Amino acid sequence: MSEKGEYVLYRYSPSIVAAAVAIVVFAILTGLHTYRMIQTKLWFCVPFTIGGVFELIGYIGRAAGHSSPESLVPYIIQSLFVLVAPALFAASIYMTLGRLIRAVHAESLSIVRVSWLTKLFVCGDVFTFFIQGGGGGIMASHDPDKVKMGQNIILGGLFLQIIIFGLFVVASIIFHLRLRKQPTREAYAGDVKWQKMLLVLYAVSAIILVRNIFRVVEYIGGNDGPLLRVEWPIYVFDALLMAATMAIWFAGYPTLIRPAKTLSSDSESGMQLPETDIGMSTK
Repeated sequence: MSEKGEYVLYRYSPSIVAAAVAIVVFAILTGLHTYRMIQTKLWFCVPFTIGGVFELIGYIGRAAGHSSPESLVPYIIQSLFVLVAPALFAASIYMTLGRLIRAVHAESLSIVRVSWLTKLFVCGDVFTFFIQGGGGGIMASHDPDKVKMGQNIILGGLFLQIIIFGLFVVASIIFHLRLRKQPTREAYAGDVKWQKMLLVLYAVSAIILVRNIFRVVEYIGGNDGPLLRVEWPIYVFDALLMAATMAIWFAGYPTLIRPAKTLSSDSESGMQLPETDIGMSTK
């Protein structure tokens, strides 16, 4: 808040150069993800790709804020879309674990029944998505009381998302340790790159957790807090981390949970696996 109690959209002049770089980076990454998703027909990665679109829209809003720093619409766009994009990344990340467990036929090693695993985490993720989105909408008001309410709602959503991510990591680690001690025939054969996929899940989960912790600290500090008085934290602890998440996910795309011999066969025939094949079935 300003000294007169007015909510200040920006306490600095938004950098058009930084926004332009972010736009280019997320446009490239989102394009690559869209191509890979269509190529492999891994439709459970749709939320992840949409998350990239949200990041792109968000930084377009920041670019518009450079020339219109007092305009509410660009501010709402950049604030809301950048805020909720990681929740969309998380949805695809959660769905991957269940498919990985089925790919190595290790359902008995999961601490949660696999048929419920994805549902629990994704439903929790959707809930946090709407909480943060609702909080962001309330913050669009210039009413100091509503702004404070919106900040508290967003904080609640971020805390919940951190808890859900933490539980997801714990579930992944326990499954990982159990599978190493009791490898199934499919895991032992090595056709399914389950260990590499788990490392990818750990990496992107850790990065998003760091980003969410940053956001919590940012919102606790309030509109006149130190993290909102300068612009660089949003690019270092959000844009850069989310770009890294997209890059790592692209490099370790969930095709790793498909048997290598099947992938080779697909490549030779020029055909893709249908959604009912190993690593894609939701049943």
